[in-house]
Amino acid sequence: MLCAISGEAPQIPVVSRKSGNVFEKRLIEAYISENGTDPVTNEELSTDDLIDLKSARIVRPRPPTLTSIPSLLSVFQTEWDALTLETYTLRQQLAQTRQELSTALYQHDAAVRVIARLSRERDEARDALSNVTVNSMGAGNGDAMQVDGQGLPDALVAKVEATQDKLSKTRRKRAVSEDWATAEIVETLKPKEILESVYPGSRSIALDSSGDLILVGGTDGVAGVFSISQRQMIQTLKGGSGRITDGLWASHRPVIATSSGAVKIFDNGSDAGSFTSHAGEVTALALHPSGDILASVGVDKSYVFYDITSSTPVTQVYTNSVLTAAGFHPDGHLFAAGGSDGQIKVFDVRSGENAANFDLAGPLQCLAFSENGTWLAAVTKGDASISIWDLRKAAQVKSLEIGSEISSIRWDYTGQFLLAAGPSGLAVQQYSKATKEWSEPMRSGAASVDVQWGPRARSIFSLGPDGSLTEFS
Repeated sequence: MLCAISGEAPQIPVVSRKSGNVFEKRLIEAYISENGTDPVTNEELSTDDLIDLKSARIVRPRPPTLTSIPSLLSVFQTEWDALTLETYTLRQQLAQTRQELSTALYQHDAAVRVIARLSRERDEARDALSNVTVNSMGAGNGDAMQVDGQGLPDALVAKVEATQDKLSKTRRKRAVSEDWATAEIVETLKPKEILESVYPGSRSIALDSSGDLILVGGTDGVAGVFSISQRQMIQTLKGGSGRITDGLWASHRPVIATSSGAVKIFDNGSDAGSFTSHAGEVTALALHPSGDILASVGVDKSYVFYDITSSTPVTQVYTNSVLTAAGFHPDGHLFAAGGSDGQIKVFDVRSGENAANFDLAGPLQCLAFSENGTWLAAVTKGDASISIWDLRKAAQVKSLEIGSEISSIRWDYTGQFLLAAGPSGLAVQQYSKATKEWSEPMRSGAASVDVQWGPRARSIFSLGPDGSLTEFS
């Protein structure tokens, strides 16, 4: 009997009631489940129409190639050859993989050694650079620069120490003037424009000690001196190429810095001193409490001290980052420089040694020492909060949320009022020694780039983004 579907002897034979054909049971059941008909006659057929046949178990004959010893030996030889060839191929692949792994490990080890060497050389170069100062007073041709120590000349060191000794002894005992502004007076300050836009794009203003003259910088290398009492510009100062990046008053003399790297001192409208120690933009200026030492910082990662009396640079110290903000401690013994690496670097003015570092979350926008001698306020670029650092603890003790971006901050002379300004307006924060708490006595929506306290903190002068001057009084 042969299966009508496969043509081979069925293992489990069945017969169709309708056609009488013999089928392999598993094959006909699969055919019926798919087609429902007899594969020979195409009549309808179900599994109930199948009848099992009883027959002896059939042993299938071996293929002709496995019916003799020679053919079996040939098959075994073929299988052995195939197994040997496969083993050889696997060993070849293993050896190649080991070689590739060894090469990769060697390259990785070499890369690690190179990275370690480069990191060490970088750190050594940074350390060496931080210990180098450049003095541009050297040769008579005015072009050579002399590398010298970081410390100030003995005469200036004596002046720094005398200033510190005098101010530190009287700071705690210093009484607040009776006519100094109170929180009630600050609350009543209202804006009124005193000068339309003369220097659009200006970034800084500075008020002289008399409280009548305001130094305003322009974007075309020209600065002006505005008289509050006369309500007009009374001087024009030419700073050269580039925009004016910062300005201040050294006694009665205006000082400006430019994006071309120049620092200039003027006296009665004439150029009284010009310095080009920086290789690139000068980003900020600061004046020592003695009034005799001027400081500048720049994108060349250095700060420079100048002797105003002799109109000469006296020392230049390089750091490890671009410097964007600067300020002297009110006692004059410390100098702080804020960097684009988010670090405030505090230096000893006399020796130039790094006394401390304070880390913030972004590049520094501005910083200011409080007149109480213990606090340092700082703001990072684009931030809406002011970080207050305690110099005694070397730790941040307060974060003042202003609510909008800050571009400038100023302490008043008593250290109780902190003025903050930015594109969305300005606000005054007050610290009460009695309650040891902060409050906000005044806020205005007038956009501002830079601000200054007026005499006795009874007024505020603001520089608008369009270059206009506004007085809050």
